[in-house]
Amino acid sequence: MALSDVDVQKQIKHMMAFIEQEANEKAEEIDAKAEEEFNIEKGRLVQTQRLKIMEYYEKKEKQIEQQKKIQMSTLRNQARLKVLRARNDLISELLNDAKLRLSRIVTDPEFYQGLLDKLVLQALLRLLEPVVTVRCRPQDHFLVEAAVQRAIPQYTAVSHRCVEVQVDKEVQLATDTTGGVEVYSSDQRIMVSNTLESRLDLLSQQKMPEI
Repeated sequence: MALSDVDVQKQIKHMMAFIEQEANEKAEEIDAKAEEEFNIEKGRLVQTQRLKIMEYYEKKEKQIEQQKKIQMSTLRNQARLKVLRARNDLISELLNDAKLRLSRIVTDPEFYQGLLDKLVLQALLRLLEPVVTVRCRPQDHFLVEAAVQRAIPQYTAVSHRCVEVQVDKEVQLATDTTGGVEVYSSDQRIMVSNTLESRLDLLSQQKMPEI
């Protein structure tokens, strides 16, 4: 039975509607899949960027913390240096004051003579040599001679040894030193420095922890 043109047209329209419906459904499916993939990719990119941002700020935070530690260390070092400078200034001031007082001590002949007596005797007892040489400032020569004469019997009484002491007239301490004596063994290899400067230096070293 032959189809009329109207029937053919109907079938064609029906087929076109079916194809169009399938195409729409396929398009919707493609759109949905594309949207899903887009959301997945967007989520992945967002997460990646979030991680990058977190890493960036974490790195920045570590850098800031490191800079803070460096600044704190620098400040501490600067504070330590200030304390050391202040301590050194104070020590220098104390030593200068002590040297000034020592220079005043030697202007008192009676007190300085007693001090020289002790310095010479102490040097002899530290050396324990049979023959020694004493050096002093030129202006102290007679005071030191007297100190030696007083020290020898005291040395003998304490050490039970004899000693021959010579006050050096050729080699002497500088006139601008504060005072005191240097005592040498006969071969000049051993020396006990009992100048006022050396005694002050020794005392300052011993007292440094307290200062």
